[in-house]
Amino acid sequence: MASIFTKIIQGEIPCYKIAEDDHFFAFLDIEPNSKGHTLCVPKKEVDKIFDLDEDTYMGLMAFSRKVAKGIEKTVPCERVGMTVIGLEVPHVHVHLIPLHSMKNATFQHKVSMTNEEFEEIAKKIREAIK
Repeated sequence: MASIFTKIIQGEIPCYKIAEDDHFFAFLDIEPNSKGHTLCVPKKEVDKIFDLDEDTYMGLMAFSRKVAKGIEKTVPCERVGMTVIGLEVPHVHVHLIPLHSMKNATFQHKVSMTNEEFEEIAKKIREAIK
């Protein structure tokens, strides 16, 4: 069965899309640790990051870097943190999290955002990546 991320990539589930190319997809996390929290995923559904072939792994890192640079230009923060945990969804995903303090990296504190706030921040990050 397709993962929730595959369903997002295929357009079966709506998302706040940030970026897409032939191999990768980025979208806002709907339960963000901070405003601008973004997920980058390979379109190829693989459960564990170190099971990716080397080209896909390196491509995901390059794609994530590009997205992180867009977040840095758009979201005021100390830095953009990156983590790969992967227990929530069996599909490789890189979390890019605007950090204001270590609290933002713990996944124990979430921020609430309106639909309009999600749309606005997604648009700003998309524009910064172009």
